[in-house]
Amino acid sequence: MSMDFNQQVIEEFRANGGRVGGPFEGGRLLLLTTTGARSGVRHTTPLGYLADGGGRVLVIASAGGAPKHPAWYHNLVAHPQVTVEAGVFTYEARAVVLEGAERDRAFARAAEADPGWSAYQSRSGRVLPVVALEEIPGGPPRISAASPGAALKAVHDGFRRELALIRAETAASGAGLGAQLRVNCLTLCQGLHNHHTGEERGMFPMLGRHHPALAPALERMREEHATLAALLAELRQVLAAEDTDPAALSAEVDRLTTAVEEHLTYEEEVLIPVLDAPC
Repeated sequence: MSMDFNQQVIEEFRANGGRVGGPFEGGRLLLLTTTGARSGVRHTTPLGYLADGGGRVLVIASAGGAPKHPAWYHNLVAHPQVTVEAGVFTYEARAVVLEGAERDRAFARAAEADPGWSAYQSRSGRVLPVVALEEIPGGPPRISAASPGAALKAVHDGFRRELALIRAETAASGAGLGAQLRVNCLTLCQGLHNHHTGEERGMFPMLGRHHPALAPALERMREEHATLAALLAELRQVLAAEDTDPAALSAEVDRLTTAVEEHLTYEEEVLIPVLDAPC
């Protein structure tokens, strides 16, 4: 991709909370900022990624099937600490180049989900490196938003988008259920669990102390969290079966999506006016 095209994608990504059109529309995209191997200058590149669970994501150094590794790959080999922008979240990560069987399993999973990766590898004449980006612990990721209410809405929109992607992937899965789709679903489950846990430990108690009238609404939100936790557990059970029926998964994802969207909408209607009220 040309520098001008990359810059357009970067600007659109940052302006729209991670949503872009063109060739990246409907995919999972992040911005990776590396330090130049020779120059020491910071460079940002838009890349498609794969969920990998456990606080990390995978990127593949395909360079569109070019015969040489892309510059960002050489940069992170020289300087493994990188910055990742994922929608509204920005965090520091450590880049780890996967080797041997671990690399081969990850690439096979990617190619099963999207044969384009195999086509890139064949065209390039090289083994495409697979890199894990592991979040470096150090507090919560930074959120780019104009206000607390806008931050809540942006995080919620990220879950809405991921649910839509998973529904589309499930519908397109055919008779079998790919390994990457399982990972995507389990990553979503963990993300929702972490979000709800954070709300119940931090935001809800704070709001309850300062706005006692919110008590009934906060209790309803906690009850809805419990309901969603049960739905997430059922989804995990479906995913754990070796012979998971895509139709059964689709039904579970649809149930979860409906419940999550209703819950997120209620939270926004109640909490955003309070979060963004003048002090």
